Amino acid sequence: MKVVFKLNDQKISLEVSAQETLLEMLRDKLGIKSPKCGCDLGDCGACTVFLDGVTVRSCLVLAAEMNNREVLTLEGLMKRSGGKDGLTDLQRHFLNKNSFQCGFCAPGMILSATELLEKNPHPTKEEIKEGLSGNLCRCTGYKPIIDAVIESIS
Repeated sequence: MKVVFKLNDQKISLEVSAQETLLEMLRDKLGIKSPKCGCDLGDCGACTVFLDGVTVRSCLVLAAEMNNREVLTLEGLMKRSGGKDGLTDLQRHFLNKNSFQCGFCAPGMILSATELLEKNPHPTKEEIKEGLSGNLCRCTGYKPIIDAVIESIS
């Protein structure tokens, strides 16, 4: 089946199969590598993307559902930021705080934190924890991640 949608501000027209996930389409057909397959169950958040302005787990969404939708990945968010180094301000704070070791969870964490800060520009520490609770990090123990978000609102 053919789907036509917007990906990172570009119109895409693509043939997809009925069982193909958004994650598979992004990674395998379109070369978008920021969303990762961590669990394939929607539990870890590594595959997080924005779909029509709301974060979703792309491993749980069918590619066939993309018709007339808008998908934004970390790559698209970075393009929109316009920073000369290509990073968003939030990414710079994550780097400053050494928030990631392996980086596998980084795109999902950054997109979830971005969504949180769009909804609530001055969250408390508890609200940050809640906003990131759907994302698992297997390396850092969360403190530097939460500290980066706090630093970004200071």
